Amino acid sequence: MAPDRPLPDRARDRVSERGHEAAEQVRDKVRDVAEDVKPKLRGWLHAGTAPLALAAGIVLLVLSPTVTTRVGSAIFAGTALLLFAVSAIYHRGTWSPRAMAFLRRFDHSNIFLLIAGSYTPFTLILLEDPERTALLAIVWTGAVLGVLFRIFWSHAPRWIYTPIYVALGWVAIFYAGDLGSGGPAVTTLLVVGGGLYTVGGLVYGLKKPDPFPTWFGFHEVFHTLTIAAFVCHYVAASIATYSLR
Repeated sequence: MAPDRPLPDRARDRVSERGHEAAEQVRDKVRDVAEDVKPKLRGWLHAGTAPLALAAGIVLLVLSPTVTTRVGSAIFAGTALLLFAVSAIYHRGTWSPRAMAFLRRFDHSNIFLLIAGSYTPFTLILLEDPERTALLAIVWTGAVLGVLFRIFWSHAPRWIYTPIYVALGWVAIFYAGDLGSGGPAVTTLLVVGGGLYTVGGLVYGLKKPDPFPTWFGFHEVFHTLTIAAFVCHYVAASIATYSLR
C-alpha cells in the first residue's frame, strides 16, 4: 500500500476553511436553540422600559435650558431608547437565523452607544475644554470601535467583549475631579449607576446568578440592573441639567 500523501497547501486551506464554516453554522444553530428555550420574561423588562425612556427623554429635552444641554439630553435619551427598544425586539421576537444574527449585532453594539451617550450630557455640562473635547473623543471613538468590533466579530466570547464594555464605562475615573463638580448627588448617582452597570456586566459574563431559569434567569437579572443603572444616570443628568435653569 502506498503511503498517504500530504494534502497540498491549497487543499489543506480549503478543508480548514470548510471546517470553520461548519463550526460557525453549528454555533449559530446552538444559539438559536438556546434562544427558543428562553425564560418567559426575556425581553419584557426592556420592552416596558422603552416607552418610559422615551417619555423621560422628552421631559429632559423639553426642560433643558440651553442648546448644549438639549444636545446632551437628546443624545443620552436617544441612545437609551435605541438600546431598550432594540433589545426588546431582539429578545421577544422569533426570527430567522439571518435576522437573529443582525439583531444580535445591533443589540450588542447599542451597549457601546449607550455608554458614550451616558457620558455626553455630563461632559457637556460639567467639563470645560480641553478636557471636554478629550473625554468626548475618547468615549465616542471607543464606542465606534466597539460597534465595529461587535459587527465584525459577533461570535467573540463574552470574556473578551464584556470587560471592554466595563473599561469604556469607567474611563470617567480619570475625570473624576471634573465630573464631581456637579455636586454630591450627581456624583453619587453616577458612581452607583456605574456600579450597577458593572455588576450587570459580571452577571452577563458569568451567567450567574440564574435564579429562575424558566422565567427569570441571569439575563433578566442583567436587564434589571441595566434599567436601575439608567434610572440613576437619568436622575443625575436631570439634576445637572436643571441646575442651569
